[in-house]
Amino acid sequence: MPRISDQLLSSTKWLVLAATLALGACASHPQAPTNAATTDYSYKIGPGDNVNIVVWRNPELSMSVPVRPDGKISSPLIDDLPAMGKDPSALARDIEKELGKFIRDPVVTVIVSGFVGPYSEQIRVIGQAAKPQTLPYKQKMTILDVMIAVGGITDFADGNRATILRTSENNAQYRVRLKDLVKNGDVSANVEMKPGDVVIIPQSWF
Repeated sequence: MPRISDQLLSSTKWLVLAATLALGACASHPQAPTNAATTDYSYKIGPGDNVNIVVWRNPELSMSVPVRPDGKISSPLIDDLPAMGKDPSALARDIEKELGKFIRDPVVTVIVSGFVGPYSEQIRVIGQAAKPQTLPYKQKMTILDVMIAVGGITDFADGNRATILRTSENNAQYRVRLKDLVKNGDVSANVEMKPGDVVIIPQSWF
């Protein structure tokens, strides 16, 4: 029967091996590029957004309506019009087509408020964040903006092994140095986010 000291030694070796493998796996990921935002980004409407519809010279048709969980909106003369995934200009043109069945040459402007966005473009933060949550993406948003929103990392986080899972690049994974950025104020570790990014913050082994 193995002695307790042998069991402890075996367990310790296993933990060291597991930590080494985990660090090796992390090291295999490239560093996240500093610049990621594109100049042609347009905000996409999502469930939970509020859409202000302004119909020129038709104040009775102008109003603010919520985007329902199914991604559609309803307003006078319009039933169940898909809004999710469209930018405000595209939705305005669709509303004009619908209203054109009832009034002559409608001119519509759509103004979005609330800014939740479609699920596919939201930023998700999981693991050892102080407040793991989902955030709406904003143009030129950085990992520092994300960390401020979630309250930083916990005392148990291994921040420099954190990664970004980039769904817009076929789930490519990049390393980010959150400990250097958040704890040490190293702004060189700051990188831009892309719509749909998932920030994964692992727990420290020691």
